[in-house]
Amino acid sequence: MTAQDKTITERRPPKGIGPMQRREMRLAYLMLAPTFLIILAIVAGPLLANFWISFKPVQLADLRPPSVLVNERMRGNPESAGDAATLEYRIRNSSQEKEIRDVVLRDTLPNGFDVTSVPEVCALQGASITCDIGTVPPKWRERLRFEGTVTPAYLAADRPERASIPEVSGDADNVLTNLDFTFDNFVRIFDADEFWSVLRVTFYYTIFGTAGALVLGLFAAQLLNTTFKGRGFLRGLFLFPYVSPVIAVAFTWVVLFDPFSGTLNALLTKMGVVADPINFFGQRAVEFSFFGIQMEFPLALSTVIAFEAWRYFPLSFLFILARMQSLNTDIYEAAEMDGATPLQQFWYLSLPQLMGILSVLFLLRFIWTFNKFDDIFLLTGGNAGTRTLTVDVYEQGFALSNLGAGAAVAVVIFVVLVTFATLFLHFSPKEEGL
Repeated sequence: MTAQDKTITERRPPKGIGPMQRREMRLAYLMLAPTFLIILAIVAGPLLANFWISFKPVQLADLRPPSVLVNERMRGNPESAGDAATLEYRIRNSSQEKEIRDVVLRDTLPNGFDVTSVPEVCALQGASITCDIGTVPPKWRERLRFEGTVTPAYLAADRPERASIPEVSGDADNVLTNLDFTFDNFVRIFDADEFWSVLRVTFYYTIFGTAGALVLGLFAAQLLNTTFKGRGFLRGLFLFPYVSPVIAVAFTWVVLFDPFSGTLNALLTKMGVVADPINFFGQRAVEFSFFGIQMEFPLALSTVIAFEAWRYFPLSFLFILARMQSLNTDIYEAAEMDGATPLQQFWYLSLPQLMGILSVLFLLRFIWTFNKFDDIFLLTGGNAGTRTLTVDVYEQGFALSNLGAGAAVAVVIFVVLVTFATLFLHFSPKEEGL
């Protein structure tokens, strides 16, 4: 190697990162560590807990671990010194299915109460009471009575038995924390015919609700992309369904579509469109004939989908309108000079450039709609064929007190959404550049 080659080699920049860059990288990771930990605690914590509960036969009552409950009271109503009285402890096992081991009761005698008789399982050392009860079975109840007499000090005090609180210790299996797992929750939900019906309704609601919101948003963006007087006011007005409280707009829709006093039914009956009022949110389906084939139209579900599309189209409208305003107008002028109609300009020029934002909106709206609970619960309560998986989570977990089954349904929702998002991101159309 010549001297010139050595000089060139020495002047080449070093590969990799140097000591200073390594220290800066470690410092950056150290500064970001609290943020990562907070995100993990907020996102991963509840998610892992849900997975954990889904593999356990957890009932709503299991949220409170088995414990021994005790109630202390004085019986006898003594009025003078030397009168007999009874210190009674009512003890019971709070669990209907689990035993509690090594149960021990500890307390202090009321001031001025002289004990004459002590239960067999209890020992008295000075004023300290210790009762070694041992293992108690499910549904166990017992009364421990300490017989005795009272002194003037007891009569002078105001309910001296309340001066100390009895303490009970014991060891019991907690279904939430033990390592016993089962697939019974998943077997139960997958074996039920109702689950597959609910899953079908959920996809129907999600796909059509998402598509409806996108189509309405695209139409509104195309309409308000042109210049005319009052356009700014209309743009703000179009945001009203999205920014309004959900309970307010849901109540408004329920009132408007009410079969007895609703405005829409009153108009339809007065105009002779229908003979009888229609229960839009309470009627599961309407039968009709199509070329001689009897079919059913899911009325309540379709009405809920219409509400979903109306309420959430402003979000699509905002994003699509922002993208439309960034498009190059020169290509539209050239297309118009070439004789392209407005529909052709939209189909061949606008739509290919909007595919990117439409794909993102479809993915986000699909996930949000699939997880929707409040809209359906406020409008129909999940009745009349509108029960979705999120409503099923609520019904399983709280109406039926089966938290394990509710968590299993939530896991199914998570798996479906992760699978859909992965496939969609892989196969979704990309925005075309012009």
